[in-house]
Amino acid sequence: MTESTFFTFTALALGLCVGSFLNVVIHRLPKMLEQRWKDDCADLAGAVPAAAPRYNLVLPRSACPACGHRITALENVPVLSWLALRGKCSACRAPISPRYPVVEIVGGLLAVAAYWQFGATPTGVAAAVFLWTLLALTGIDFDTQLLPDDLTLPLLWGGLLANVFGLFAPLRDAVIGAIAGYLALWTVYWLFKLIRGKEGMGYGDFKLLAALGAWLGWQLLPVIVLLSSVVGALIGIGLLVFKGRDHSVPLAFGPYLAIAGGCALFFGPTLNKLLLP
Repeated sequence: MTESTFFTFTALALGLCVGSFLNVVIHRLPKMLEQRWKDDCADLAGAVPAAAPRYNLVLPRSACPACGHRITALENVPVLSWLALRGKCSACRAPISPRYPVVEIVGGLLAVAAYWQFGATPTGVAAAVFLWTLLALTGIDFDTQLLPDDLTLPLLWGGLLANVFGLFAPLRDAVIGAIAGYLALWTVYWLFKLIRGKEGMGYGDFKLLAALGAWLGWQLLPVIVLLSSVVGALIGIGLLVFKGRDHSVPLAFGPYLAIAGGCALFFGPTLNKLLLP
């Protein structure tokens, strides 16, 4: 086995395992935040927060939501377990969403792409972490229209830290990118609110674009915004045509920013030349 093949399979295996964990993050983090908000509200009201079972990214063990069957180690092997179980719970035969293996596969492919682009280097590891975080944010935003600070803020600071060492952009460009990314969507938010009298996006979108600017530098922000708008428009039209999307339901913008940010990581200079000649 060549060194390249070894690292490719290592990256794939690691990415599949991380993807399995990201499924937990996507499912549990919003519930954890909801419980935290309830506790904060109770505290502000001077009440004692209601006692709740311990619930975090580790406890309790994963279980079937239909029957409560605890997922064993053999039933938790990325992708293979889902295939072996034919997408159903081993106890009650309730269907298991295909999104679980999809997230695992995407996590593996992103790790391989990071290795092929940047090699088995600190830059490659940082790129994989960046992409995995975007994948988690995409899943959460699709489900809940939330972009949690628990992910966006560490992503922002992680980008600045990575660029202290100049992994993706000079530190000066990263700092300007973080500031410009936040202010760009903050300005759009307030203009839309002044004109239409309602909110057009959430604060999480500001923080996500700031994080993308911190990782990739301010020069790629225009192409990220343009590409995310194009991707969002295409997906929105597709949902309208094929599923008859309800216009009263807001459309999450975070996933399109995440997709554009991932594309910019790999093809940023080329996209700049194509889209912004």
